[in-house]
Amino acid sequence: MTSTVFITGATSGFGEACARRFAQAGWSLVLTGRRQERLEALCAELSQHTEVHGLVLDVRDRKAMEAAIEGLPPRFAKLRGLINNAGLALGADPAPTCDLDDWETMVDTNIKGLMYSTRLLLPRLIAHGRGATILNVGSVAGNYPYPGSHVYGGTKAFVGQFSRSLRCDLQGTGVRVSNIEPGLCESEFSLVRFAGDQARYDATYAGAEPIQPQDIAETIFWILNQPAHININSLELMPVSQAWAGFSIDRSKA
Repeated sequence: MTSTVFITGATSGFGEACARRFAQAGWSLVLTGRRQERLEALCAELSQHTEVHGLVLDVRDRKAMEAAIEGLPPRFAKLRGLINNAGLALGADPAPTCDLDDWETMVDTNIKGLMYSTRLLLPRLIAHGRGATILNVGSVAGNYPYPGSHVYGGTKAFVGQFSRSLRCDLQGTGVRVSNIEPGLCESEFSLVRFAGDQARYDATYAGAEPIQPQDIAETIFWILNQPAHININSLELMPVSQAWAGFSIDRSKA
């Protein structure tokens, strides 16, 4: 029987790379994305290799999520995997100068969107049972604070705790829950964060040899294909060039 995976935020970055990796392995795909033209092009390309069902929607829209999931065609109804990839960071300025709308958007996407997809798809994952996996995309920002991470880091800390709590609630169902926590990765994510500032984007990765979306997709594929009795609780990844900075000290009184 063909395995089916539901991937949110599939039109760029980790989500697109995951769609390609799972299609390569013959998994059926349910892909969501806000950008219709991109999603349709990706679905058309990957449908040459496997069955694909595209859903043009924003994970923040609860009613749209409910309707789309309720209306899944029967052949996509039983899921083996959910990859909660949709998420974003907006800005990296200090908290006093941040846009409150950006904060709300991060909370609505990174927390509420993940909640909606998880809760709405849980019955289908439980129906699959042993070997089904919920893969949440967290971040090292949920573990380690840095200037400008404020709400983004807070949302990713939620992802980590939510993942651990889900594991408790799903014990006995056979459904696994994993939280992957990448460090410096090069993708459109940062261009969105910096409002399209290409120079700032380029400076972020200059000389750093960052992780690529394909690296994350390969890691996620490995997690979902572990033996059914193994759960990867959390997995933190950084490029070799990245490490933890020392504690900051204000020396303005010196």
